[in-house]
Amino acid sequence: MAYIQQKAVESHIMLFDTGHFPVPVPKMFTGQYWKTQNAITGQATGRGTTYFFQHNKNEYVLRHYRRGGLIGKVLSDQYMYTGIEKSRAWQEFKLLQHMKNMDLNCPTPIAAMLKKTGLYYQADIISKKIPSAKDLHHILLANSLTADVWKKIGQTIAKFHHHQIYHHDLNIHNIMLGIENEVWLIDFDKCGIRQGSNWKNSNMARLKRSFEKEKRLRNIYWQLADWQILISAYNEAAMAN
Repeated sequence: MAYIQQKAVESHIMLFDTGHFPVPVPKMFTGQYWKTQNAITGQATGRGTTYFFQHNKNEYVLRHYRRGGLIGKVLSDQYMYTGIEKSRAWQEFKLLQHMKNMDLNCPTPIAAMLKKTGLYYQADIISKKIPSAKDLHHILLANSLTADVWKKIGQTIAKFHHHQIYHHDLNIHNIMLGIENEVWLIDFDKCGIRQGSNWKNSNMARLKRSFEKEKRLRNIYWQLADWQILISAYNEAAMAN
């Protein structure tokens, strides 16, 4: 990764990889800007809109931080500012950097920005798009997976857990498969490094509930036998580490 630099522009504070954006400006953290550049290649909707765009032959993902739950109805995208290093964008950016250094299959962080307004801030993050990858939810709506792929998923999660990476929202939307069925984890907002092992079982239980929910709601190509393959591979990899 190229040199990471921090820059302040009026009320905006940016963290960025100079190899991708040597002179970043606040407007590049908006989907509207990339629309004017005819650079948008796709988008996804959840709590907000995630934009996919192309720049200098690279593909990127732009995500704006939004709250969920009841508080999200009042402060949809505003967070109390208690310092740069405690902000959601900075913590996710630094965690992604750490995981890339550990050779974990996660997005590459490219840039992050905070916009301060009084006591609050809004934030955005840009990462590199994982080439030709699809999330597990969309794949399972159309097709089943082989036992080997289920094993890979379990082994990959075990590798993250071995490095004490806690994923706050481990579900089938945040697991992706690449063109050769390599497994990636995405969306590390509110995630972090946790000590010990007590949290790992509940993390896997959360993932199992995600499969069960989508099976119930959308009848995805998943069955309990698939989970048994995944969790067996996870446990074997965990024991080996």
